[in-house]
Formats: sequence, C-alpha cells, structure tokens
Amino acid sequence: MAGGWTRDGAVQDQIDDTVSDAVTAARARMPQGESAEFCDECGEPVPEKRRAALPGVRTCVQCQAERDRAVRHSAINRRGSKDSQLR
Repeated sequence: MAGGWTRDGAVQDQIDDTVSDAVTAARARMPQGESAEFCDECGEPVPEKRRAALPGVRTCVQCQAERDRAVRHSAINRRGSKDSQLR
C-alpha cells in the first residue's frame, strides 16, 4: 500500500535499502589479512580457534567485546522518507 505521492512497494524498498546498508557496513568492518597471535589491545594471546574462524582478527575476545559495546549506531533512517526522519 502506497500513500500519497509514493508508489506501491516504496516502504519495502526503504527497508531493503536499510538492511543492505547495514550488511555492507558490517562486511567493511570485518578483519582481513593475517591474524595476530597476540591481542593488539592487551597483549594476551588470541585463541587459535578465533584466529581460524576470523582471518585477520587483531584482538582477543574480551577486547573485541569492549569495542563492540562502544559502537554507536545512528537512530535516523537516512534513506527513509522525510516524515520518518521527523519523528
């Protein structure tokens, strides 16, 4: 159902674009290259299973968990309609 000047499916297109942007951003943040044997933050050994699961990992599990908690996401849907941004 479209409303006013929007076409049918426009809301779903906005949702799809938002999800696509989030997936692209997450992939861009994924580590690449050779994994570190020791954490760049604290110097503790990075578990072998973590290095095998995530090629290019540079931090231990604890330090990465702290980094993940510090990440802030925008609450504004920048691809959304003007009305959705004003709410």
